[in-house]
Order: sequence, then C-alpha cells, then structure tokens
Amino acid sequence: MASVALRAVFSFSSCALLMTSLHDPAAAATTPVESPAQQRAVTQPHSIASREDPHSYADAANARVEHLDLDLAVDFAQQRLTGTVDLRVKRKAGVRELFLDTRDIDVESVAVVDNKGQAVPAKFQVGTRDRILGSPLRIELPASGGETLTVRVAYRTQPSASGLQWVEPRQTAGRKHPFLYSQSQAIHARSWIPLQDSPSVRFTYAAKIRVPPKMTAVMSASRIGTNVAPDQRFEMKQAIPSYLMALGVGDLVFRPTGPRTGVWAEPSVSDAATKEFADTEKMLEVGEKLFGPYRWERYELLILPPSFPFGGMENPRLSFITPTAIAGDRSLTSLIAHELAHSWSGNLVTNATWRDFWLNEGFTTFLERRIVDALYGKRRLAMEESLGVQSLEEDFANLPESGRILAIDLRKLDPDNDGFSQVPYEKGFLFLRYLESKVGRQRFDAFLREYFDRFAFQSITTADVLEFIRTRLLRGESEVSTARLQEWVTQPGLPKDAVIPGSDALAKVDEQRSAWLAGKTPAAQLKTSEWTTQEWLHFIDNLPKQLTPQQMAEVDKAFGFTRAGNSEIAHSWLRVAIRNHYQPAMPRLREYLVTIGRRKLIKPLYEDLMKQSWGPPVAKQIYAEARPGYHPMAVTTLDPIVNPPKSANQ
Repeated sequence: MASVALRAVFSFSSCALLMTSLHDPAAAATTPVESPAQQRAVTQPHSIASREDPHSYADAANARVEHLDLDLAVDFAQQRLTGTVDLRVKRKAGVRELFLDTRDIDVESVAVVDNKGQAVPAKFQVGTRDRILGSPLRIELPASGGETLTVRVAYRTQPSASGLQWVEPRQTAGRKHPFLYSQSQAIHARSWIPLQDSPSVRFTYAAKIRVPPKMTAVMSASRIGTNVAPDQRFEMKQAIPSYLMALGVGDLVFRPTGPRTGVWAEPSVSDAATKEFADTEKMLEVGEKLFGPYRWERYELLILPPSFPFGGMENPRLSFITPTAIAGDRSLTSLIAHELAHSWSGNLVTNATWRDFWLNEGFTTFLERRIVDALYGKRRLAMEESLGVQSLEEDFANLPESGRILAIDLRKLDPDNDGFSQVPYEKGFLFLRYLESKVGRQRFDAFLREYFDRFAFQSITTADVLEFIRTRLLRGESEVSTARLQEWVTQPGLPKDAVIPGSDALAKVDEQRSAWLAGKTPAAQLKTSEWTTQEWLHFIDNLPKQLTPQQMAEVDKAFGFTRAGNSEIAHSWLRVAIRNHYQPAMPRLREYLVTIGRRKLIKPLYEDLMKQSWGPPVAKQIYAEARPGYHPMAVTTLDPIVNPPKSANQ
C-alpha cells in the first residue's frame, strides 16, 4: 500500500472482555471471557521476534482458519453485505473454542457443519466492542469432529463498516451506477467478514458474490465461469492474510494491457487508465527477471472512485488504484510499480505482525525503484529516491523518537490511522540500499531471490529477516556487524553511514528556482520545458514558506499551477497557496478537497488550513461539504483535525 498511517495511540486497558451472548444475554452478562491471545499479547514482552498479534483476538496457535467459503449478497439500497462464511478450522486436540475478529458485524447464527453436511447450531458470544479492535466472536466447538472442522457464520455487515465504502452514483465517474469497494488493510477485514484478522494467519478462499443487474464484481482471486449477474464466483488457491481480502462491485469494463495484465474501470475512465498504465506487462516482466517467478498467474488493476483513501492497495491479482494516478503522461506510474512489487514483498512474504510492517513496505519500495530504474532510467530513479529522502526527513522532523524506528512496538498504536509516516517505506528502503552498498548488486540480487523462495507464502518477523540477512547475505562482522543491523531496526533516525541518494536533475531545479527567487530570471523564462512531475514537485515543495503576492501570481501565471490536472502537483501548489493565503487558488482548493479522498493528498491541506489564523472556518465549511463522500478511514483521520475535541477546561 502507498503511504499507510501508523501513528495513533490507544489503550488496551479494556483487555478483560465481557462477552454478550446472543443466545442467553442474562447468563453471559456475568461471565467475563478473555481471549488467550490477548492475554499473551498484552502481558508478554513484544520483541522483534514476537509473533503474538496485539491487534487480533484470534488464538491461532490453538485453532487456525485455513480456508474461507463466502456466499454474500450485495445490497446497495441498505448498504449491507448479507450471507454466510464457512471457515475451515484446524484445531489442536482438546481445543473447544474458536476466537474470531469482528467489528460492527451483526452475527445472526453460528453452526458447525458435520461430516454429512448438516449444520449443527453452536453456542457463540459476541464481546464488548473495543473502539480499535472491534469485538471478539467466541464460538464453542464440539468435543467430537476431529482436528478439522467447518464453522458457518451467518451475518450482515453494517452500513458504517470501516472496511467498506458505498459510493453513490453521483460520486462515481459515470454518475449512473453505485460502486462498492473494500479496504481491509490493516485491521478492517473484520468489519465485513468474521475471521482471524491477523497477517500471521494465511488462508485460501472461494466466494460467490450476488450483485444487482448490470453490475460486475471483482476480487483478489481468479474468476470462475462466465460471472454473469447475479451470481459471480471466485477462487483464491494461494494462501493470503486477511488484509488482502478485497471486493469491488460497480459498472466495470476490462481492457487488457498484456497477456497477463489489464485494467478494470468504469467505462468513462477505461481508455485513459488503459493508456496510462500500458507499461504494466513490462513491469511484470522486469519484476520476474529481477526477483523470481510471479506466483499469482495474473496482475490486474481496478481504478476506484476518487474517494479511495490511498494511492494503491496491493490486493493479489487485483491492485486497487486511485484515479489521481492518471496524470496523462505516465509520470506517476511508480505507484503501479510499487503495488506490483508487493506481489513479492508483502503478498508472497508477509509481515507477521504490524510491528514488522517495514518488511512489506521497505522491501517493496526497494523493488519498486529497481523496476523504475529498468524501465525509465537512472535519471528518474535518482529523482524519486531524492524525493523519498525529503519526505522521510519531513516526517523525522514531525515524529517523536519512537516513531522513527523501523520495528516499532505497535501495541499502543492504531496500525492505520491518524497520520502518515514514510519511515517503514523510506527508512526501510535506505536500510536495503545500505546492505546492497556493502555487498554489491549481484550478491544482493541473489539474496533477494533466495529470500522470496525461502519464505514464499509465509508470514515472518523482523528477527527472521535479520537472521536471514546475517546468515545468507553477510560474511561475518567485517561487512556489517550484528549491532549495526539492530541499530537500523530498533533505534530512531538513520545510522551515520547510511547511503543517502542525490539527483543532479533536482540540483538543476534548485538552480532555476534560486534564479527566479533572486530576481535574475522571470518565471516564464525558466528552463522547464522538459521537466517531469518529479522535477515540478521538487520545485514547488522547496519554495520558501512565504512568497509575496506578486511572486505567487507570477509563478502561477507562468505555469498554471492552480489549474494543474496532475493531482500531485496541484496538492503541492495548494499547500503553498494556503501558507500565503493566495485567493485565486481558494476555489480550486475547495474543488480539490471535495472531489478527492486520498488521505495523503487531503490530510496535509486540512492541517495547513487549521494552522492559519483565517483557515479554520474555511476548513470546517469545506469539510462539512466533502465529508459525506470520504471513506470511513479518511473521516476517522480528519474528524479530530478539523473538529478537534474540546479540552476539559474549555
């Protein structure tokens, strides 16, 4: 995923969970039940070797889900998914209970399916809701039935499900049909499927999705049969973690970009998206050449409505992509390279807990840039690396020391809310870049291929990776000491010998900017005709915080920043406009915030507005208009920014 947030603090003080029975509320009201996994995760030290997941109620060591069978109906009118999930569970001898994760799911019934296919009702309890984790679902398992059981849960999602976005027709590209899409990372799969919502638990799945006429369903799985509405079927034969469960439903058409690649999009977006992402097959071929076989058969893209809160989401076989990546010149296609690279780092080899999130994103950022290098050359690579370092330095300046650590202890953090951090992405990348500089590219490439082969379809910890680096990549303490490896992942900031990339192209941009600011060259005469998006971003992002009204007007007239169609360039310019209260850009600011839901792009704008003396009323007015169209994750992030809670003494 592009730019995931990992910063908000919460308390696990309510770990003793009082369960509420749907069968016998009076009996359950006096029977406290606690998840064994939660007991261990909270009371035991959470080292970089720990596989205990503090963000899941699942006790997977004793009863683990191995396969899901979904049968769901999509109800746009009620904004609900309704149906059943059959969970094939493998348990240890004597284990009589199964813990699942849920959040705001209406559980209607639970049964254990016997050897004859008969559903035998099972006792279950839904626990008290934690504001971050949701509610544990405790299911009583029979003494008989062997070590492998099938548990059937009939349920309905709620319209407010945090992992689902129900998009009204007016908010879609075509404006005729509604749209539904999921966002399960990090812990939102539990809001639309009762399951073990931990990256340490991998399972296969099959699904039947019943959709309205003229609607097409897509999933992170292969399609089975003709898939004509209302019943559309899917199968995922490779074991994945829950955060990679994905569903999209809308008025969709498919356009191929190669033998194994293509784009799903609304008809009005399809041509532009297919043209923009025409290099996807080439990226896949480069990835295989560099990192080993592609193990997911196909790689397709789903272009989502503008409310999608992220740049992309790496769901296997079907990456979800923001329409803000369609720049018209393929200048933002590194996003596709990033999501594709997750097919190796993240989807194939997965972080065991969200403390190990840098294993997904640091490795993926490294792989992404190898693909960019191979397809677009070292000049663009150097610019993207330099911009990455700049974003990391900005985050370092705004984060506490605890937030500058790769293997951050997330027991007190919401794994995907309240802010964005480039630390797992860019510091993780610099760690791998540092290792490559020590051993050479040839040896490091061989290591990467061995890494993906060794841990394919496994969920691993930071300690696993460090041990593999020490034993399979390095040749003793003379190259990189064990202490230095530990420093990279457990200490804040960057080690003193980190390899920091630079860019000659961006240095030339600095020269042009300086000439304009010094009054030596008018903006219209700057040599910008061959600049890429990366150069423009560097130009804008490094402007002085304060410019004169004349300077703002001059540079805007010369380059048309206020009306820029490139969403990244517009974002950077609007931040400058807010700082300088540049009135001509204010209508575009409102339009931008109302039509785009990508958190990376809109959150800084609201924050900037709230810092200005004149800004809060403007922010509140725009947010009141835009909020109904934002994803629940964006709303959760933005609510406390735009409407902060009053302090006790107010």
